[in-house]
Amino acid sequence: MIRHLLSGADLDAATATQILDTAAEMATVAGREVKKLPALRGRTVVNLFYEDSTRTRISFEAAAKRLSADVINFSAKGSSVTKGESLKDTALTLQAMGADAVVVRHPASGAPHRLANWVDGSVVNAGDGTHEHPTQALLDAYTMRSRLGRLAGLHVAIVGDVLHSRVVRSNVLLLSTLGAKVTLVGPPTLIPVDIAQALAPGTDVSYDLDAVLPGVDVVMMLRVQRERMNDSYFPSAREYARRYGLDGPRMRRLPEHAIVMHPGPMNRGMEITPEVADSPRSTIVEQVANGVSVRMAVLYLLLGGNNR
Repeated sequence: MIRHLLSGADLDAATATQILDTAAEMATVAGREVKKLPALRGRTVVNLFYEDSTRTRISFEAAAKRLSADVINFSAKGSSVTKGESLKDTALTLQAMGADAVVVRHPASGAPHRLANWVDGSVVNAGDGTHEHPTQALLDAYTMRSRLGRLAGLHVAIVGDVLHSRVVRSNVLLLSTLGAKVTLVGPPTLIPVDIAQALAPGTDVSYDLDAVLPGVDVVMMLRVQRERMNDSYFPSAREYARRYGLDGPRMRRLPEHAIVMHPGPMNRGMEITPEVADSPRSTIVEQVANGVSVRMAVLYLLLGGNNR
């Protein structure tokens, strides 16, 4: 097992499959009356979040606690970071506290890689800038496998704001490693030139959502990250929804077995309509539940499973 989880590129097929199989075992804990395992008793997991987060932070916290680890939640707001403390000094402080694992979300791409050089414990990237979010890709893959029974041979369309999405990069890397085919769909202004081939040869790009939908097994809608946009990337929200939003008629163009995914949070009515988000095809709520199991698996294998 790897020491850190910083990128989807860190995972070969065997390691990724080990994590997904372990997550399936961890999922059984959720059905117990006492939802705890003693696997990481005595270990300390620090959630180091420099950006606002709800799903990811709570998911990692729940995962660590279900494994009986001690959890320290560190938010940049109200900490010494606001007084000018550097990431390295914060890392050395955590090191002195005996952190066995640091789960970090940071607005700067590459920050988790730097952190991994400064601490002795494991580092898990919970999202760095517009770069990567590997545990999101793992939970997405786990959800696809749970719903469709396989990953190899699936055709996955990832639709929307590719330019600003860390989810895209990790998903393309991981899904390609596990044998799925990925097509990126969106406005030309939101798909960086040559990104598909740079991430994984064989990845396609399309600017026509309607043409792609009938041939996919999974359609993953991305949130339009307007907070990261300094320029106008499309004429209006209405125009974006008309061209690239997933509504009822478009959902009915999908094959009968196809599923709809979204990493959240959603802009309902823009990239996805309530009819689609709340439909039986939607896995959005499942993704949240699966996130805890997958992150339990990651923490267990980084801190426990590899030391047996």
